[in-house]
Amino acid sequence: MLQRLSISNYALIDNLEISFDKGLNILTGETGAGKSIILGALSLILGQRAESRYFFNQQKKCVIEGSFKIGGFHLKAFFEENDLDYEAETVLRREISADGKSRAFINDTPVNLNALKALGEKLIDIHSQHATLEINDPVFQLLVVDAVAKHDGLLSDYKVKYKQYKKSLAQLQQLIADSDKAKADLDYFQFQYDELEKANLAADKQDHLEQELYALNNAEDIKRDLLAASYLMSGSETAALTQLREAAHHLSTLEKFNPDAIELMQRLNSTIIELKDIASDIESIEQQTHINEARAEEINNRLSVIYNLQKKHRVNTIEELLIIQDELSNKIQQAIFGDEAIESLRKNINVEIQALTQMAEELSVNRVKAIPGIETYVLKTLAEMGMGNAGLKVEHLVRKSESPEDGKDGSLSDSRTYGLTDSGIDHIRFLFSANKGHALAEMSKVASGGELSRLMLSIKSLIAQNTALPTIIFDEIDTGVSGEVANKVGQIMEKLTDNLQVITITHLPQIASKGQSHYFVYKDDEGATTYTRIKQLNEQERVLEIAKMLSGDKPGESALQNARELLGSLQ
Repeated sequence: MLQRLSISNYALIDNLEISFDKGLNILTGETGAGKSIILGALSLILGQRAESRYFFNQQKKCVIEGSFKIGGFHLKAFFEENDLDYEAETVLRREISADGKSRAFINDTPVNLNALKALGEKLIDIHSQHATLEINDPVFQLLVVDAVAKHDGLLSDYKVKYKQYKKSLAQLQQLIADSDKAKADLDYFQFQYDELEKANLAADKQDHLEQELYALNNAEDIKRDLLAASYLMSGSETAALTQLREAAHHLSTLEKFNPDAIELMQRLNSTIIELKDIASDIESIEQQTHINEARAEEINNRLSVIYNLQKKHRVNTIEELLIIQDELSNKIQQAIFGDEAIESLRKNINVEIQALTQMAEELSVNRVKAIPGIETYVLKTLAEMGMGNAGLKVEHLVRKSESPEDGKDGSLSDSRTYGLTDSGIDHIRFLFSANKGHALAEMSKVASGGELSRLMLSIKSLIAQNTALPTIIFDEIDTGVSGEVANKVGQIMEKLTDNLQVITITHLPQIASKGQSHYFVYKDDEGATTYTRIKQLNEQERVLEIAKMLSGDKPGESALQNARELLGSLQ
């Protein structure tokens, strides 16, 4: 249940804090005072998107915080799945900066908006007068039946399997399309693949070939420069090695005169040895260098094949050509063996269909069993609210499928006759009549605004008894009712508090008098600024507020007396 709501810098609210009770909480106030603003702020911590233009002060951030008591509502699994710390008193917070950037927190842990919304949906159901329209939505009507059927686990498992089934169908269609295209292009793919395979490509081969060709094309110059270097090193009387040997000889004669000459001679001899090795290597390289026009032509032809393939496939390396070759191989395999993969996937899909059908049939049985209880409860509740002649029938139809859901090749299991959807095989439709002797029809065609409000309250009451929802909020759901009917509506809301916390915004004194706690929302003009304020009324203040709701701003003793009677506190 919602224990505390704190609002800072939102619409007409600078700072506001409300503590709610666990029973029926009533919010009243003049039109435009800010009751719906408070709900708007609450919706922000339930995951609704925000706009900075609703800020009280555009220079400050907006902060909304709600404290919820969630022990006993089986929400630990949600916290574990989202890696959040579970606390029996959980705090949801939303911070929105002036530039529109938003941050959300659950127990001070940052979360994304989807996680905040997912938890909010498990904590509060906000029902406004406009939401009454959803009673005509088949999705909502099915939700009502599922709530009473109490098969959440089975329905959740079904939805997971159905999602996988739809992925398999999409995969099948893609396989069929790819296979058809591969078969049409098989000759072209085979020609391209054969061309690449014939080239006998190898990674890194291109660089080696280019280097070898460069050497062959310049073999004459390379050989001439190597011979010249060899001649200067060792091939003449004045060659470098000859000169150095003579220098070493002269140094050897100085040993008896200068001991340092020995070290110099040794260093020179080491240099001579190194230079002899270099001279030998130069001679060896020169002898291995040949002018081979045949080999150059062979490499040129080889590189020409590679360059042409790279140009054709718009790539720059052999590695990229090898990737294309592998891709072509896969396409050829798909064209040749694709039918096997398609047939295998079809078999898997048929298995999935059989499993889904079995689960859908079980869901359908549960729903059929739940329908009589729904009809009985809603009609009984409507009778308590002055609609004893109302009629309600929950029509149940099983969807049939004339063709497989892939809708193309007709090759999936012929045994499937159900039209599987993400909710099963059932189509639910609520048919209603508000008056005796009138045919049942869709509710939007036969019910007035007040009748729809009472019908929705009956259904919401039923849902509340069959779900673990902590809090429900009614925003002027009593539109279109008055007098004794309003009193009955208030009694129904009162009964709802046996199972959950109820917060109601109302203009009707009959409903306002039923609350355990009564909050008055009003505008406060301070200087040039208008603020929305709220206060919890004591017993005397409640008498006065309800008297005003009965007769206007200046209630007489009769109105005050009526207010006391409504509150059950006759004085």
